[in-house]
Amino acid sequence: MEFYSSSDTCQHTPANPQVDHTTSRVSPWLSPLAYLFGRHCLLPLFFGQIRITGQKNIPTTGPVILAPTHRARWDALLVPYATVDCLTEQDLRFMVTIDECQGLQGWFVRRLGGFPVNSKHPSIRTLRHGVELLQQKKNLVIFPEGNIFRDGQVHQLKPGIARLALSAESSHSGLGVKIIPIGINYSQPYPNWGTDVSIHIGSPIRVTDYMSGCIKQDAKSITADLAKALQQLSHQETKITEKRANAPSFG
Repeated sequence: MEFYSSSDTCQHTPANPQVDHTTSRVSPWLSPLAYLFGRHCLLPLFFGQIRITGQKNIPTTGPVILAPTHRARWDALLVPYATVDCLTEQDLRFMVTIDECQGLQGWFVRRLGGFPVNSKHPSIRTLRHGVELLQQKKNLVIFPEGNIFRDGQVHQLKPGIARLALSAESSHSGLGVKIIPIGINYSQPYPNWGTDVSIHIGSPIRVTDYMSGCIKQDAKSITADLAKALQQLSHQETKITEKRANAPSFG
């Protein structure tokens, strides 16, 4: 299998579906318990208002990559909260940094669908595993900015998400990989008790629409359109905030 790098030429190279396995699994008892606890206890008690828009944009078929902005560690709990009930395959797989897969936290992360990636130097084995999950029509969560940014701006996206999606689609004709942009916004940079959250889910980006045969350019186009979509979702939240601030008070 070949993955796309800055040295790629304009050739369409299919990925080999026979790949090595990386540790990634969902515990049949821990995952449902964690989801129920988070959805009905932890998140409603910790946060103030949780607003979700655009759930109709979540596909009910085919493999999906959920691509949220990254504003706090709470994002990993809020993404399932906003999307799981709309997905046919409800077990999410998370591509997370190596540091988050260490010790006791790592034990939980791995059993809740997480698998590690070196964000600066992702290994071929990790990328292969991501492709394999998409081939199995699993749903991945990948934070395309790579790190947490608390300034409310969309930062430069990592190219890996587009390359992974193209690799999966080229390896399996008609797979139908879709990337869903998600904007997550908190009412304060460091969320604490009572913080309000807004989650805006954008329209799907269909990977097949970008497969012109020039891998490097296809990846650039997907990354650019994903960045534009995330910026629009963030701008949508800014307009909502301004509208609330300018609304007349009747108290």
